Amino acid sequence: MTTDEQDLTHLQRCVALAAEALAAGDDPFGSVLVGPDGDVLAEARNRETSSADPTAHPELALAQWAAGHLPPAERAATTVYTSGEHCPMCAAAHAWVGLGRIVYAASSSQLATWRAGWGLPAGPVAALPVTTVAPALTVVGPVAPLDEEMRLLHERAANRRVAQ
Repeated sequence: MTTDEQDLTHLQRCVALAAEALAAGDDPFGSVLVGPDGDVLAEARNRETSSADPTAHPELALAQWAAGHLPPAERAATTVYTSGEHCPMCAAAHAWVGLGRIVYAASSSQLATWRAGWGLPAGPVAALPVTTVAPALTVVGPVAPLDEEMRLLHERAANRRVAQ
């Protein structure tokens, strides 16, 4: 599947939200929930460190928001744009809530490879593709050159960890 100009615009906002998360002391992840008409319905950034909640992922926050604010048919017509491919927890929430397609800048596999290259330990959850967790979802990504922008943000986060 390919991306269009609207996809790139929303993904750029995700990268900006990821940069905001990093500036606030969190890992760089950001996500945007978009309706079928292209309007932004909600957005979120990572808050794992700032909220002391390791489940405070933006993709999970958007799934929870959608469950409380949109009927099932509207949820199915949405697109979740995100700076990084959903982790298994977020992929499961996305599927259970019945959200539509996912478009991501950088893949879980890319992030795992980058982290290993920087000498960081693997995360506590396997880096699985979204479709392994939720096979019926339509997923697009990674999207260049935004994946490279995300690599640079994650590298800044890695350097901050090493300096601490």
